[in-house]
Amino acid sequence: MSENFTQNATLKTQHSFKLPQFGTTIFTVMSQLANEHQAINLAQGFPNFPCSDQLVDLVTFYMKTGHNQYAPMPGVAALREQIAKKTALLYGHLPDSNSDITITCGATEAVFSTITTCVQPGDEVIVFEPAFDIYAPAISLCGGALKPVALSLPDYRLDHELLAKSISSKTKLIILNSPHNPSGAIVSHEDMLFLEQLLKGTDILLLSDEVYEHIVFDGKKHHSAHEYPDLRNRSFVISSLGKTYHTTGWRMGYVIAPKALMAEFRKVHQYITFSAHTPSQYAFAEFMKDESQYLGLNDFFQQKRDLFLNALKTSRFKVIPTAGTYFQFLSYQGMSDGNDVAYATQLTAIHGVAAIPVSVFYQEPQNNHMLRFCFAKDEETLLKAAEKLCKI
Repeated sequence: MSENFTQNATLKTQHSFKLPQFGTTIFTVMSQLANEHQAINLAQGFPNFPCSDQLVDLVTFYMKTGHNQYAPMPGVAALREQIAKKTALLYGHLPDSNSDITITCGATEAVFSTITTCVQPGDEVIVFEPAFDIYAPAISLCGGALKPVALSLPDYRLDHELLAKSISSKTKLIILNSPHNPSGAIVSHEDMLFLEQLLKGTDILLLSDEVYEHIVFDGKKHHSAHEYPDLRNRSFVISSLGKTYHTTGWRMGYVIAPKALMAEFRKVHQYITFSAHTPSQYAFAEFMKDESQYLGLNDFFQQKRDLFLNALKTSRFKVIPTAGTYFQFLSYQGMSDGNDVAYATQLTAIHGVAAIPVSVFYQEPQNNHMLRFCFAKDEETLLKAAEKLCKI
């Protein structure tokens, strides 16, 4: 029996698999490292404070009243209706809740299903770097070719000229992420107008990843693809209820797209997951009626950002305050010549604070001496982390 097992195990190592070039995500690696060294985890992007008690009570209520079987494949109708109303309120566009909105198992499934819907072997997908790490594997699995376009330093701006030069006859999809993870940069109105004009007369599709749409600081505005008709008509716009309502573990996101695009998206979605968690959908449908729960997020997270940055004033790290998301870049230039992976490891093991090295968000790793810190934490955690960082 043991000989057969050994032989089979040997045979399996000879197989060809689909993602040999991708390893365990940096978020898992750094979180494990933080646990090993009992470090403060500002690496992985999740809140360490509770979500609303009312929302928890609503989920419990809908569980107890029997909403525990499959939801409809596109999502619970009441939730889709609330999402349509919110979209109209914020962006002046009322999507059809029946044909244009699908509830997904988190924004990750939404991104993966969108890329799977659109990308065929040989298609090129433009991705702005540094880029969140879920895009590249999905593109690879579909046989597509990722075409990186670097955002301009030091403020991670969209480079109009570089983008225009990157488009080819093979370009199938552009992935836009604003507010941007990992940098926290946001696209401007002028950026969106340029993109709209650039794509006129083409069949290029847009995946607009807007999961941090409610987290924008210093009086700035989030510019959604919903607001630009020619972009909206070619876009899959992705949002996250988990990010908005501090419930990342519930895995709840959604996609809005024109009817024809959504019909194709649902063909893929139904075979990847079919439907998302039913009682949570009913709970969110009711909870979203209180607009203050998402309209107040800007101020809520700006207070956390400002608290963290004020506590870092005596540190040696260089700071450009983030414009959006709940991530902050800190530069360690002048503190170490080491690459950012090594420095992030050292920071965790020796100084007790875990962060994400930014080089991992590029196809070709580069060392800009930059780390990403998550400030979606309670005040005590942020102040303790800042105290440790100031001692370096």
